[in-house]
Amino acid sequence: MADAERKPVKILLVEDNPGDLGLMEEAFAQSDVQVHLTSAQDGEVAMEILLQRGRYLDASLPDLILLDLNLPKKDGREVLAEIKAHESLRRIPVVVLTSSAAESDILAAYDLNANCYITKPMRLQELLDVVKYIEVFWLTIVKLPPSPVHVEKG
Repeated sequence: MADAERKPVKILLVEDNPGDLGLMEEAFAQSDVQVHLTSAQDGEVAMEILLQRGRYLDASLPDLILLDLNLPKKDGREVLAEIKAHESLRRIPVVVLTSSAAESDILAAYDLNANCYITKPMRLQELLDVVKYIEVFWLTIVKLPPSPVHVEKG
């Protein structure tokens, strides 16, 4: 399929830090790949979007989830466990993108079936580079599974 015909890749960015959120939104806006970015600033909203509940009944399911671990209301570990336990969501790749480099967090994320774990760099250019690497690997090299249009209820 030619690039002009390629459908936008739908990404759910779950990030509570407004600065990081803005930088990542800007980096994806400059992407060579068409990206439709949806953001959630806490774990509860992320699950509402993914389960298409409340005001998100018509939300599209993402092709890729970028998930911070340290979130308000429902932390990223809980969100990851729920995603991977849900039949309609478990195939969506989840990239943990967090400030924690703690071995216990890395092990816990992989135990919960995260698809990869990236520690957010502190410097602006390095964060922009990480977003570019995510774009290159996950959006151009990797073959993503087709996502269902709706979450199966029940």
